[in-house]
Amino acid sequence: MARTVRGIEPLVVQEIQEKGLGQVVHIGHREVWFRCAEPGPALLGLRCADDVFVIGAVVTGVGRERASLHRLARAAMDVPLRSLLSVRQRCGATGTVSAVEVSASFLGRRNYNRYDIEDAVGEPLAAALGVPYHSRRGDAAPLPGGLGWRVTVESGRAVLALRLGECPLHRRTYRRLTRPGSLHPPLAAALVRLARPAVGATLLDPCCGSGTVPIEAALSSPAVSVVGCDRDPHAIQVAVINGEVAPVRWTVADAGELPLRSAGVDVIVSNPPWGRQVRPQGTLANGALPLWRELHRVLRPGGRAVLLLPAAEVAQALAAGLALRDRRPVSIAGTHAEVITLQRS
Repeated sequence: MARTVRGIEPLVVQEIQEKGLGQVVHIGHREVWFRCAEPGPALLGLRCADDVFVIGAVVTGVGRERASLHRLARAAMDVPLRSLLSVRQRCGATGTVSAVEVSASFLGRRNYNRYDIEDAVGEPLAAALGVPYHSRRGDAAPLPGGLGWRVTVESGRAVLALRLGECPLHRRTYRRLTRPGSLHPPLAAALVRLARPAVGATLLDPCCGSGTVPIEAALSSPAVSVVGCDRDPHAIQVAVINGEVAPVRWTVADAGELPLRSAGVDVIVSNPPWGRQVRPQGTLANGALPLWRELHRVLRPGGRAVLLLPAAEVAQALAAGLALRDRRPVSIAGTHAEVITLQRS
């Protein structure tokens, strides 16, 4: 089971199918289920997924009453631990387990909270493994080497699954430094996948911040020339440090006055400042119109721009002469936005 950002489930399906990782059998709320005949390290190479798990139990009849917690605890006692741990080791994880930690989520109103679910499942799992259980109540720091489990409850069904990696997939090792407004890496990878840069193409992020989009682009499409720009020199310094793993050309530049020739860019992928975590500066301080004009100028005819934006910004982009080709609502960390694909005529 791959966990995803809400709204990009189809892109995770596409990645699973293109990489030949298995047969997709179910697409749900932030979930993609697939059958994998030969589990291995390639499963941990999913770039658009937040995380990937092997399913240990599916529990039906889970209601809103607290008695349902006992049903979940019994299911945890019956999980085929040896088989699940074997799959995890085949994917490259170590066989050493020092603790158990559980993350839970649910849809709908219930007479219990996520911590109740986590404790109901975590305690019997830890007992079966003979290791401590780490409860998330009180925001205590997790113990190192913990075995990660995930519980999702939707309608009357609960799913209990074991993380295949040592840590969540979204925790990229290259991300040594971060800044306010930094884009969630799997969502950045999804934007790049939507952009479909061709071999030899030039891909630009004019508002690159700490460099997540350009780095994801360079790692997933090594035959593409990637350029990252930001008007803040400190942001570029952070991007350079994070980007040591990828061939990206970094430039200090204002997104409304790009030092690039007209019609010289094939693809633009970006998360422009929304004015929430990051306030627009420079030529964008009074509105995004200079950005839309510059994107139209530097894109070649037929070139695409894939952007993460509030819905209110779409009209300005169209007014600048960019045609709307696709829009996908997404939700991340409680914030709603749209992934839009624009094309220069």
